[in-house]
Amino acid sequence: MNYLKQVTHIDNVKLSEDGSSVIIIDQTKLPAKTEYLTLQTAKDFYDAIFELKVRGAPAIGICAGFGIYVLARSIEAGNYEDFYRQFRQYQQYLNSARPTAVNLSWALKRMEQVVRNNREKAVEEIRELLRKECHTIWQEDIEMCQAISKYGLSLLKDGDGILTHCNAGPLATSRYGTALGPLFLGKERGMEFHVFADETRPLLQGARLTSYELQRAGIDVTLICDNMASLVMKNGWVQACLVGCDRVAANGDAANKIGTSGVAILAKHYGIPFYVLGPTSTIDLTCKTGADIEIELRSPDEIKKKFYEHPMALEEVKCYNPAFDVTDHTLISGIVTERGICRAPYTESLAGIFKEQ
Repeated sequence: MNYLKQVTHIDNVKLSEDGSSVIIIDQTKLPAKTEYLTLQTAKDFYDAIFELKVRGAPAIGICAGFGIYVLARSIEAGNYEDFYRQFRQYQQYLNSARPTAVNLSWALKRMEQVVRNNREKAVEEIRELLRKECHTIWQEDIEMCQAISKYGLSLLKDGDGILTHCNAGPLATSRYGTALGPLFLGKERGMEFHVFADETRPLLQGARLTSYELQRAGIDVTLICDNMASLVMKNGWVQACLVGCDRVAANGDAANKIGTSGVAILAKHYGIPFYVLGPTSTIDLTCKTGADIEIELRSPDEIKKKFYEHPMALEEVKCYNPAFDVTDHTLISGIVTERGICRAPYTESLAGIFKEQ
């Protein structure tokens, strides 16, 4: 059995054959259980995104595209104005689920543009165009992940030790992934890597998802606590750090799962290249710097209670639980996209990859 292909080509988010629902793998149940959920209502989609049943910036974008199409099918409207008004209500509701990952708003805006550009058409025609567009978003992500994997692999050597934080593999995207994509592609080509996966507190995406994907694919992986990253770097076991991203500002500041900026600071200290990998859909040129990125704050219970049989802190203890942090562009060795590898100064290189299109 080809376990590598099973991992890299998993259908973690897909539109049902009749287009009436979206089927996802509930990532909150992994790795102990693989459970599929069927999403049909606006609340289904909101909850799945907010509760991290579907997560990873590209996967959220794909789910949002499929989801707003499913909801558009349910709109009862005899004219364009009524249809667009209800569409916008669904769009704004879904967009409020998570503020930091730009792919959510990007995919929803892209679907809205289809509606706006075809106001002269019948509602049924618009629905069909929405169906085609959400499939296009999904297909483009597959192609983007493959291209990112190739560019990322060009930065690595056979036998390298790699450290990663959070999860940016197939479960977070459509196919190979972003930050993990080069490792899967390298494995296909006969290369060997040793990966250190940070557990990624408090939601443990590295432990539950990254080590799961890598282990199942036959890639040498060692799970470490987040506070062990410095030691493995000091020991000389890491030659590169690869992480994903949820939003990249115009100056190259990159928002990713909380703890990423600490990894970048350690890498800088030990002289290890630190790469951010993500599709151009995560680059927000309207956002000048990382200071303009809204950081999602989540429930204190994720720190005190989640994954524990009993609470690990007193109920009255205050908690600060930001879901993301921002890595300063000066700590980033390169930003790998499907259009190439951007280097400093990022204000020029990031803008440049859009001008080339």
